Amino acid sequence: MIQLPIYEEFAHWLDDILENNEMPEETKAFCFNLYEESDEEHICGVKIIAAGEYDPEDKDGEWACEEVWSSEENIFTVDTSDEEDTSWAHAQELIKEMIEEYLRNGKYSGILSGAGAVAIGFVDGELDIISQ
Repeated sequence: MIQLPIYEEFAHWLDDILENNEMPEETKAFCFNLYEESDEEHICGVKIIAAGEYDPEDKDGEWACEEVWSSEENIFTVDTSDEEDTSWAHAQELIKEMIEEYLRNGKYSGILSGAGAVAIGFVDGELDIISQ
């Protein structure tokens, strides 16, 4: 279930990125890269990248390494310390839900859905395709 206050912060972060950065023409897909933001397991960083390649048959997600644009240091953080489950898998699920909601109702969702795919995953981990 979407937590409205954190979703509103996420949507504002993503609106700002998509409004103020022109995506390269060669963008084929987007990937929300997740990583542990600190030594504390319950803080997860999110960065969005545009990939110049996308292969739906590529189960390893190598296409996401073909980065043509990145939000770089503009990182969204999620703190799950007040959640019953503070695992990385739970953090990924919460962020996935926010991305799905943004794809349905976000101000600039057309930019994301206009690409071949939108995925999420921890850096060096498996990707979860949200839309294609």
